[in-house]
Amino acid sequence: MPRTAATLPPAADPSRWKALVFIALAQLMVVLDATIVNIALPSAQTDLGISDGNRQWVITAYALAFGGLLLFGGRIADKWGRKNAFVVGLIGFALASALGGAATGEAMMLGARALQGAFGALLAPAALSLLAVMFTDAKERAKAFGIYGAIAGGGGAVGLILGGFLTEYLNWRWTFFVNIPFAIAAAVGAWLVIREPAGGRNRAPLDIPGVFLSTLGLVALVYGFTRAESAGWSDGVTVAMFVASAALLASFVFVESKVKSPLLPLRVLLERNRGGVYLSLGLAVIAMFGLFLFLTYYLQVVKGFSPVKTGFAFLPMIAGMITGSTQIGARLMTRVPPRLLMGPGFLLAATGMLLLTQLEVGSSYPALILPAQLLLGLGMGTAFMPAMSLATHGVDPADAGVASAMVNTSQQVGGAIGTALLNTIAASATTAYLADHAAEAAAGGPAARLIQAQAMVEGYSSAIWWAVGILAASSAIALTLINTGRPGTGAPVAAGSGEAAELKVPVIAH
Repeated sequence: MPRTAATLPPAADPSRWKALVFIALAQLMVVLDATIVNIALPSAQTDLGISDGNRQWVITAYALAFGGLLLFGGRIADKWGRKNAFVVGLIGFALASALGGAATGEAMMLGARALQGAFGALLAPAALSLLAVMFTDAKERAKAFGIYGAIAGGGGAVGLILGGFLTEYLNWRWTFFVNIPFAIAAAVGAWLVIREPAGGRNRAPLDIPGVFLSTLGLVALVYGFTRAESAGWSDGVTVAMFVASAALLASFVFVESKVKSPLLPLRVLLERNRGGVYLSLGLAVIAMFGLFLFLTYYLQVVKGFSPVKTGFAFLPMIAGMITGSTQIGARLMTRVPPRLLMGPGFLLAATGMLLLTQLEVGSSYPALILPAQLLLGLGMGTAFMPAMSLATHGVDPADAGVASAMVNTSQQVGGAIGTALLNTIAASATTAYLADHAAEAAAGGPAARLIQAQAMVEGYSSAIWWAVGILAASSAIALTLINTGRPGTGAPVAAGSGEAAELKVPVIAH
C-alpha cells in the first residue's frame, strides 16, 4: 500500500542539534534557579530586612507560581507554538531575574520570585516538548534526552556550587543577574535556529475552568506541603490546604472528562506508561530533594564546610548523573525496554541512599559520602533519561506541551513533598534523640555540642531511611506499570487513546 504524506517518516530538522544546545541552556537555567537562591538566602535576608517568618516565601513564591501554572504553561505552548512560548518564557525569566537582583525590599523580591516561577512554568514545558517534536529518530532521541536528563538531574547540584561561588566571592544579587546572559543567549539562539514542525499546534479554545481549577489545586497542594514543614501537619491552615487541593483537583478531573477541549486530556495522564513515568519520577524526586537538603546541612553545620566547599562536595553526584544519563541510559535506551533502565536505576539510587543511612558525626567523606553519591547519581541518571523520553513519546504533537508540563509538575510537587515530609521526619527524630539525652545536653560544654550534632545526624539518617523506601517504591512502580518495548521494535509503545505508536509529525516548515 502506498505511503501517504501523513504516514511518511518525519523529515529531520537539520538544525535540531544546534537547537538542543539552546534548549539545554534554558533548562539548565531553570533547574539552577531552584537551588542557587538557597545558598544566597541568608545574605539577601539581611540586606533586604526580610523577617525570619517571611524568608521562606523567597523559595515558596517561586515554587507556588511554577508548580501552579505548569499545566497552563504547557497548554499555552501547544496553542501559541513551542518556539514562541520558549522565547517569551526566556525573556520574561530574564526580566524577572533582573528585578530580583535589583530588589530594594521584601515585596520587590517576592514579586520577582513569583514572576520567575510564572515564566519558568511557560519555559520548562516548551523546552521539553520542543525536544519531543524535533527528535523522532529513536537513536537520536536517546542521545538528546540523555543530555536533557543529565541537566534536569544534575542542575540542582550545579546550582549549589554556583550559588556558593557567587555569594562568597561577589554578592547574593549575582545569583539573579547570572540568569540574564543565559536567557539572552538561549532566546537569540532559539529564535535563529529552532524550526518547529508544522501542524503541531493545538488550535482548540482554552479550557478556562480547567486552568482555574488546576492552578488553584496545585498551588494549594504545594503550599500545604510547604506550610507543613514550618507549621506542622496538624496545623489548621495546612489541613485546609490539603482538603481544598483534593476538592479542586477532583473537580478538575471531572471537568476534564466532560469538556470538548480539555486543558489536560485524560488520555495523556491515564495512558499506562506515561502514568507510570509521572508517578515513579515524582516519588524519586521526593527522595532527591530531601537528600539535597540534609547533605547541605550535614556538610555545612556538622562538618563545617564553607558554601563553596559544600557545592563541590556534590560533584560526584553530578558526575554520576551525567555518566548514567549519557553513557548508560542513552546507549541502552534503544536496546532494552525503558522499565529495565528505570527499575534498576531507581534501585541503584536506593542502594546509594542506603549507604547514607550510616551517617555519623565523624563519617568520612571519601569512604561513605562520595561512593553513596556516585551510586545515587548513576542510578538517577540511568532512570531519568528514559523517563523524560517516555513521558512525551507517542503523544499527539498537539498535546506535547501539556504532556511535558506533567513531567515538570510531578517533579515540582515531588520536590515540595520531599522537602516538607522528610524534613518533618528528621525534625521529629532529632527531638526524640534530644529528649532521650536531655541530661547530657543540659551539662553544657563540648559534650552538649556533640549531643546536638548527633541529634541532627540521627534525624537525617531516619529521614534517609524513608527516602530508601520511596526509591524502592519508584523502582517497583516503573517495573510494574511501564510495559512498553524498546523503541523501534514491534512491542507495545506508549501512545494515547487512538494515537499512532510512533510520534508522527508532518514535514518541517522552514
